[in-house]
Amino acid sequence: MLTQTTSRVLEPSDLDAALAVLDREPVVNAFVSSRVQVAGLDPWRLGGEMWGWYEDGMLTSLCYAGANLVPVCATPRAVRAFADRARRAGRRCSSVVGPAGPTAELWNLLEPHWGPARDIRTHQPLMVTDRLPTDIAPDPYVRRVRKDEMETIMPACVAMFTEEVGVSPLAGDGGLLYQARVAELVGAGRSFARLDDRGRVVFKAEIGAATPQACQIQGVWVAPEYRGQGFAAPGMAAVLRYALADVAPVVSLYVNDYNTSARRTYERVGFQEIGAFMSVLF
Repeated sequence: MLTQTTSRVLEPSDLDAALAVLDREPVVNAFVSSRVQVAGLDPWRLGGEMWGWYEDGMLTSLCYAGANLVPVCATPRAVRAFADRARRAGRRCSSVVGPAGPTAELWNLLEPHWGPARDIRTHQPLMVTDRLPTDIAPDPYVRRVRKDEMETIMPACVAMFTEEVGVSPLAGDGGLLYQARVAELVGAGRSFARLDDRGRVVFKAEIGAATPQACQIQGVWVAPEYRGQGFAAPGMAAVLRYALADVAPVVSLYVNDYNTSARRTYERVGFQEIGAFMSVLF
């Protein structure tokens, strides 16, 4: 038995202990939890390693090290151990993202070795709700995207990603991984859109991370020519209705603090701020 403090790469046999850590904060940890619940801890299936931090033989903190580096329930000592391991391994991720406090600590330790970052978003409000709004009717034209509508939804997804992240998801591999992820969400019935009478996307959003305890809305986007015309709030209410009915009892999202119009929309639909994330983009 491990008796003091140590970190190591977790193995499939550590799954129950890892899930117990993730379940301590099911909303905050929805992204990592959703991957682990589907893929377990095998690095090939998970798309990365799961690092564990032990105190007195108990697994207390995690860090997902894949396309994103994500601290989970990470104490200050765990953050230092994860930073040491990440520094030795070299940067393989495209972002560091997670709860604002531990993520800021992690980046402070990694920045001298991995910096400079392309963009740092220090405060991204984490918002949640568990009910539908009473004063905003869901848009009846927002529906699930069909599998035969990939060519319709992909340009909107690319536009949203480029606008939000600052780089095109088509760079590097030509967009193969991104297209596969969009197709995965469409196939799972977790991609939603309203189309205009010419078949163009007016509003779209996806339910990304999903567990039995909580799910996370992502990729919210209104076509530029339709902005300011009242599509966002009813569209969000429609996606929220699907999420609560079909996916999980609690729905979350996180948003850039400077995006005041989006924050107002989410508040109108009933989302309340419960914390903050931080993202470091490379």
